[in-house]
Amino acid sequence: MEDTLALLGDRNTLRRRPALRVEAAERPADLAAYHALRTRVFVEEQRLFERSDRDERDRDPRTVVLLARDRGGTVVGGVRLGPVGEGPDLGWWAGGRLVVHPAARGAQGVAPALIRAACARAEQAGALRFEATVQLRYERLFARLGWRRVRPVPVAGRPHLLMRWPIGRIAAQAAATKSGLGPLLRGLAPGGAGFVGDDGAPVPDSDLVAACDAILPSMVERDPEWAGWCSVLVNVNDLAAMGAEPVGLLDALGARDRSFAGRVLAGLRRASEAYGVPVLGGHTQLGVPASLAVTALGRTADPIPGGGGRPGNRVRVTADLAGGWRRGYAGRQWDSTTGRSAPELRGMLGSVARARPAAAKDVSMAGIAGTLGMLAEASGCAAVLDVDRVPRPAAASMGDWLTCFPGFAMITAGGPRLPGGPAVGAECGELTAGSGVLLRWPDGELTEAVAGGVTGLGTA
Repeated sequence: MEDTLALLGDRNTLRRRPALRVEAAERPADLAAYHALRTRVFVEEQRLFERSDRDERDRDPRTVVLLARDRGGTVVGGVRLGPVGEGPDLGWWAGGRLVVHPAARGAQGVAPALIRAACARAEQAGALRFEATVQLRYERLFARLGWRRVRPVPVAGRPHLLMRWPIGRIAAQAAATKSGLGPLLRGLAPGGAGFVGDDGAPVPDSDLVAACDAILPSMVERDPEWAGWCSVLVNVNDLAAMGAEPVGLLDALGARDRSFAGRVLAGLRRASEAYGVPVLGGHTQLGVPASLAVTALGRTADPIPGGGGRPGNRVRVTADLAGGWRRGYAGRQWDSTTGRSAPELRGMLGSVARARPAAAKDVSMAGIAGTLGMLAEASGCAAVLDVDRVPRPAAASMGDWLTCFPGFAMITAGGPRLPGGPAVGAECGELTAGSGVLLRWPDGELTEAVAGGVTGLGTA
């Protein structure tokens, strides 16, 4: 390309080309150049290793190598990163062997470019914990880029620092979907005493529970049949979390024309029939932008609160792992329900009512970790989530799974295992004193997922 631009006389484009480009190593020659550079720096220059600095991370097929090239295409630096441990990728990644050619050190910014690229690649892969062992003299560089010091560690007999890149994906998801509720709803006490912030609201002096959900207008416009299905799904899940049996639905639909409204209602009707919940009535307005909201009614004489947990209660996640990412929503919406039979769907819905835990919430758009934070906040507690014990489909990264809408998933505290039919359940944490959500990793390390309350509604 450079020769072509020169022949065409396009000197402006040549001047505007960045001094560096960072890309993944894809060919054997790329890896050979990276390993040769590592040998030159770590073995010959720094004498950290006697003959070779290669280890099991280099043999792991999941390891990614990022290379920095100058304008001429020469490899002037590199870094490797990948999942920690030999088992499934839990979202715990580590970087290392960051190397820069002696002639390229300094003003070119090779090391910062590689570090930033490594952080982006790890987060893109769904990592929720990303660390690196850093030589002491490079602590300031990493700190300047936002990394945090964890503790001293030895590497090849030399003092290094374990440093961690703060990944705020879970906190950002919770903030974007739920953090405005407290200020907005102040003085309304939605749900009533003992049920503030719950998935549904017990109707006073009755055994009725009401739930209401609106579907994102962009989702209604983009995938009307799926929006119709989800408008039923999210509402019956809300009732199920409170141990209520759904008895009917009311929908409010806005659509540009009759044809579009028919597509939304087709999805709604199909879900209504699958779950065995009739549509009692509603309102349809044509000639307007797409919108959809559904209210569901259920019955229970003794609603299960979302805020009934106490410190010491074990936390259980029960989720349907069947299905896959909804087309067009990879990493955000898992469709486990449209392929299930009616008996399977109804069996999962009744699982909370049969088990009667101390507290329960269905997983909302805040994801598993954010919804656990909502349950803990309503209970006046903090929560710890054991990452390696969370039931998860193989096709979902940990970062995606803990922040997506998973179709059917319940979080419960206290009480027995949910008889969830085809859903998979596991104990994976506990409620503790305090506030917020911590992730607990297989090595016992704790990392912050949510710093405090998720909704600002406080205890129920």
